[in-house]
Amino acid sequence: MVPQKQGEEAIVPQCNETERDGKEEGDAEENSGINVKRLLWHGGSVYDAWFSCASNQVAQVLLTLPYSFSQLGMLSGIILQIFYGLLGSWTAYLISVLYVEYRTRKEKEENADFKNHVIQATISKTFWRFDYNKWWLSSSFHGCGSKFSMGCSRTWTYIFGACCATTVFIPSFHNYRIWSFLGLGMTTYTAWYLTAAALVHGQIEGVQHTGPTKLVLYFTGATNILYTFGGHAVTVEIMHAMWKPQKFKYIYLLATLYVFTLTLPSAAAMYWAFGDLLLNHSNAFSLLPKSGWRDSAVILMLIHQFITFGFASTPLYFVWEKVIGVHDTKSICLRAVARLPVVIPIWFLAIIFPFFGPINSAVGALLVSFTVYIIPAAAHMLTYKSAAARQDAAEKPPFFLPSWTAMYVVNALVVVWVLIVGFGFGGWASMSNFVKQVDNFGLFAKCYQCAPKNPPPAAAAPAPART
Repeated sequence: MVPQKQGEEAIVPQCNETERDGKEEGDAEENSGINVKRLLWHGGSVYDAWFSCASNQVAQVLLTLPYSFSQLGMLSGIILQIFYGLLGSWTAYLISVLYVEYRTRKEKEENADFKNHVIQATISKTFWRFDYNKWWLSSSFHGCGSKFSMGCSRTWTYIFGACCATTVFIPSFHNYRIWSFLGLGMTTYTAWYLTAAALVHGQIEGVQHTGPTKLVLYFTGATNILYTFGGHAVTVEIMHAMWKPQKFKYIYLLATLYVFTLTLPSAAAMYWAFGDLLLNHSNAFSLLPKSGWRDSAVILMLIHQFITFGFASTPLYFVWEKVIGVHDTKSICLRAVARLPVVIPIWFLAIIFPFFGPINSAVGALLVSFTVYIIPAAAHMLTYKSAAARQDAAEKPPFFLPSWTAMYVVNALVVVWVLIVGFGFGGWASMSNFVKQVDNFGLFAKCYQCAPKNPPPAAAAPAPART
């Protein structure tokens, strides 16, 4: 991890100053009354961190989880959601421990001041994998049959890409307070709409639940779930935006428990209602009847993509600003212009590969498996491999796993499991499925998995023979 000085005002106090600074801050707010700007714009509390984690853990992937259930079957889908949710919470905990350790060592060795710094993990460059997904929902928008549909879903990719580009004006993670709160409301509405709509619709005639039928489909669905609970790649940034980052340790787990109430009922209900039909409909919206409720869910999910795109892009913005030397400027407009080269290539890639659903699995297997599962577990083992490091550790093993040896064993199992099952089998399956999508739809597809507007007429019956 590398510290990068930012031109914006301080935000995070040092660990040993948090109590005093928090008290002074509270006194100042009591004397000055309610500060609306701070209330909506400048967050850093434990609640802000929870909302950020819960809001950004699931977004458009809500619409692809029923598709994964059709590949995995009901039982495997439920088990893998719980398994990867808990596994993701564990590696998020490791990331938080490593962050606290890093800050503690820097403060002791170099007397570093973190008030004017933003910390990014060097793996933040891999956010290409996360950002890129944020336009795939708009690529499938036309396939939903919404009354807001335009000529082709690629048009929506153009429009939505331009909207997402406005995130270059948001300075840092501190400024997402109101957006995280609203974003969680949007995903909650969508998840329970999917659940209720599927139950009200009931099972289609002749519904079948045959999954899993093929290994390639099974591992494709499994890696999509691995991707679902791999949103904690922004853990370091969310922690650093907190006034008291040492309190983050269990926030991600609490956020995951809430997310379970969104992902499990919606995916299970959709799979119960539509069964194997979901194998050819990676976007759950496309199977639900037109209604105002569905149009509202579509719009809310599009808005939510704007929020999550900003979260995912911000680390890349920081890295790019450092590269071109504008990270110290106080001009928001200059920084916004400097950030545009990060947005444009992602926009272009989303137009080339609008494969909503299958691409999540490919990204989960090839990138998420390393950035948020393998690397944190391996880094924790390397950081505390010596007896001196374990003795001086800023954070001791948790109460539910109080042995360093046990932590080492768990981390080793995480590395081996994700490397073999997630990256190995998952990579093979997801890339096979991805290549199939390219063969079927080609590049720059106008409307991915859209039904033809004018189906070919049935062949006319042959004229009766004259006698």
